[in-house]
Amino acid sequence: MKSEDYYYASNVTNINMMDYYAANPGPVDDSVLYDQEKHVSAAVWEGQERGALRCHEHTSKLDRWLLTDKQIELVKKAGFGYLRLIPAISLDNPLISALVERWRKETNTFHMTVGEMTVSLEDVAYLLGLPIDGEPVIGVTYTTCDSICVKYLGRSPDSGYTSGGMVKLSWLKETFSECSENASIEEVECNTRAYLLYLIGSTIFSTTTGNKVPVMYLPLFENFDVAGKYAWGAAALSFLYRALGNAAIRSQSTISGCLTLLQCWSYYHLNVGRPKLHHDPIHECFPFVLRWKGKHSGPTSNRDVAFYRKALDCLKPTDVDWCPYANISHTVIPENILNQLILGRSKTMLICFDKAERHLPDRCLRQFGMHQTIPEEVHMWERKTRGVDGGVNLSGKLEAELNEWANRRFHVVEAEEDLDEGEYMNWYFRITRRVVGRPVSIAAEFERLNAALRDIAHIADTLLTHGMDEQQIQSVTRIRYKAHECLRDQIGSSITVNVENSENDVGKRIRGKERVRRRSVSKRRRKDDDPDEYYALTSCTNNNNNNAQSHLYSPAVADDVDGGQLYHVENEVVLPPQHLCLDVNDVAKDCEEADVDQLSHGSEESPGGPHAAHSSLENTEDVTCQTDNTIAA
Repeated sequence: MKSEDYYYASNVTNINMMDYYAANPGPVDDSVLYDQEKHVSAAVWEGQERGALRCHEHTSKLDRWLLTDKQIELVKKAGFGYLRLIPAISLDNPLISALVERWRKETNTFHMTVGEMTVSLEDVAYLLGLPIDGEPVIGVTYTTCDSICVKYLGRSPDSGYTSGGMVKLSWLKETFSECSENASIEEVECNTRAYLLYLIGSTIFSTTTGNKVPVMYLPLFENFDVAGKYAWGAAALSFLYRALGNAAIRSQSTISGCLTLLQCWSYYHLNVGRPKLHHDPIHECFPFVLRWKGKHSGPTSNRDVAFYRKALDCLKPTDVDWCPYANISHTVIPENILNQLILGRSKTMLICFDKAERHLPDRCLRQFGMHQTIPEEVHMWERKTRGVDGGVNLSGKLEAELNEWANRRFHVVEAEEDLDEGEYMNWYFRITRRVVGRPVSIAAEFERLNAALRDIAHIADTLLTHGMDEQQIQSVTRIRYKAHECLRDQIGSSITVNVENSENDVGKRIRGKERVRRRSVSKRRRKDDDPDEYYALTSCTNNNNNNAQSHLYSPAVADDVDGGQLYHVENEVVLPPQHLCLDVNDVAKDCEEADVDQLSHGSEESPGGPHAAHSSLENTEDVTCQTDNTIAA
């Protein structure tokens, strides 16, 4: 069965399970996505919107460099002949932000509704024209700029243009963007190294600082022929993987790396946010990122992160082009790039100095025209950082990763024929995050939750306890109390007052604003509610073992509360655990706060005054202390 057929066949099941995914979007099995709580999708689900990410890339000023023919020749030798043609594409920050919400650093893939997808080495080769085979991009780190700039650029920047081992892009452009035709070979080489540093710092290795680039790349450009033997495409992808993983953390607000690569990858593979071209794409130019050069049409001004998030949540197989380069003539592709394309399917380690990231094409086989199987388990690996020490050669710290890259040609994924992808999709739906945005609004979920709480409270209030043992009666009492407590909290009537020992003077610790608020709430309660509701806890405690149908609060309270949410999964009622998983210490604390509320109102409403309320507090604590079990309704 093809994945598309399985997808449509499972639609009926998906509709029936909508209530389940409204409560639990996944993963059901967290063995793969083990960092879900730190992921931005968890924050979005909780209603914590962070907006569009700030995207750091600086391709707009690349055309201001006036390169001579000698310089262009050196740039091509270094392996960047095609990258220098990269167009200044207007970044769609909301689209990039929505893609980041789908990125998982546990697998270095996007978890889409149709399966996993990723930016692969093949995409880098096609889109940017960078070499994806060769020596790993790694070397020595630096914490200062002066000596390294003097050696490779012929001059050093002023202190205002540096920060640790980084130099400002503006200094590079202001100082080296023009080179005389009659310049010496040494001057041409220095200016070209400055351009290459500016090029990679603006594109494939752009940082979240927004305007700086590390000088540690300069020694790699000492000899331009040697520079051309590095796997710059693999390094660019490693850098982007790391940037995506960092941006997917819920606390982050920026993203760096080659975002033009990411956005154009999305344009080729997904019918989401794709602009309409003003030119005929049949006559392609290489690299393929040039397809999106120039002006486009299409409504993008009113598209925010929520728009793209919903589009990705509703993504269908017909919206995905798994092999977008298949129908493009390969006659425009350079022979050296064609010979390296097989490494697009290599399961290996990508390296860019301290950034070592796994390339896992076995999780995205459909992007290579193959049937998707259940991939092998991804073992957790340590993501190392270069730290702050200067003069450190990272080769010694990444020995295992370098060995894995050295064996890249022995781990090329091969196709398997006549496979049923239904098995894969069944597995995938269990381990993935199905949706990022809520199918039902938070307000509607609260309404349904409150309805469920009312049902639980009613059942607990009317449950016959005849024949129950003491422990069972205590459990019913706790369920009854907590259900009504949650309902009361939804009304917004809870007031927190700290109560110390009876020897302390409670009134000395209460601020004036709290007294005013307490009086206003008390008056509103006397007007709208039955005062007996506030003392029902005392009545429930004293009569618990004698009256099987005693009420903690009047059902009228529940009738005034908005509706809530009830989830059904395989005939089980599922409620958010933070509301219904109770600990005896929490119950004791809640009981104290409930009776403190009565204490604060009792001075005006109860004939017994504070002493009667304090007696109620003691009775409540007696019942609470008898309960030892944690209850999950």
